[in-house]
Amino acid sequence: MDTHAYRVTRTDAEWKALLTPEQYQVMRGHGTERPGSCALLHETRAGTFSCAGCDQPLFESKLKFESGTGWPSFNDPVPGSVETTTDRSFGMVRTECHCASCGSHLGHVFPDGPPPTGLRYCINGVALNFTPDTGA
Repeated sequence: MDTHAYRVTRTDAEWKALLTPEQYQVMRGHGTERPGSCALLHETRAGTFSCAGCDQPLFESKLKFESGTGWPSFNDPVPGSVETTTDRSFGMVRTECHCASCGSHLGHVFPDGPPPTGLRYCINGVALNFTPDTGA
């Protein structure tokens, strides 16, 4: 049981009212969206990807790359925005990443990304909102 205290907290009913059923299943139920199903996979504009549950900025578009996996992938999160835990589900050991502000499940991080970090934050697109830079 996760006993970590997050800055943003909601009741289960509040999460269900805020999120779509798919977002709730992924973000609160630690699920995975179908690969290739999210429009943010193909988002290439300059901007910021934030948590769909609390609007915490998570990833900058300049660190997004095409991994060929079917999910948005990033080299590195905004400092302090993403926390990790060990995920032992499905008979595997992986590193789960979640929003540091509200605890929502985002995806997993793998050590097979490109330079400079060598990391691939493989993120469920439904867990993200995108705000394009305004150029101001």
